[in-house]
Amino acid sequence: MKSLVPAEHIERRIYLIRNHRVMLDSDLATLYEVGTGALNRAVKRNAIRFPPDFMFRLTLDEAAASRCQIGTLKRGQNIKYLPNVFTEQGVAMLSSVLKSHRAALVNIAIMRAFVHIRQLLASNQDLARRLEKLEERHIENDENFKSVFAAIRELQDPPKKPRRRIGFQP
Repeated sequence: MKSLVPAEHIERRIYLIRNHRVMLDSDLATLYEVGTGALNRAVKRNAIRFPPDFMFRLTLDEAAASRCQIGTLKRGQNIKYLPNVFTEQGVAMLSSVLKSHRAALVNIAIMRAFVHIRQLLASNQDLARRLEKLEERHIENDENFKSVFAAIRELQDPPKKPRRRIGFQP
């Protein structure tokens, strides 16, 4: 079965906020092809289905920080409403609130994207554990392995690029 939305598009819209992998209400509304206001009204009508661990509203600082990462408003515009963000469970609950056929299909694709991200994180942690065990076993026998393991560790962590500031700089 072919997905309506490619997994890469969904995975790019999953952010880490307050140590939770979440999706913004505006991104979900775009994927479901409904207005952000309509999505938030449906959530508000069914508030009992969205406890704080399923959905929360960003603070002004978090919204400003996410706006810098995700996109910017046009000059002179401000944030009118603070965005809601949905955890994986909150996105799953949205499928019971939005009852369209597209919402059901997109929701399946989103759940698969969350699972894929979880698998990637688990495999990376497993690889780190295996490397540690291997390093402990072989480091005692040969000093040459130290440089090999150091190089592998450097490759494991992607280089941090300095962020270039956008906009007018005096």
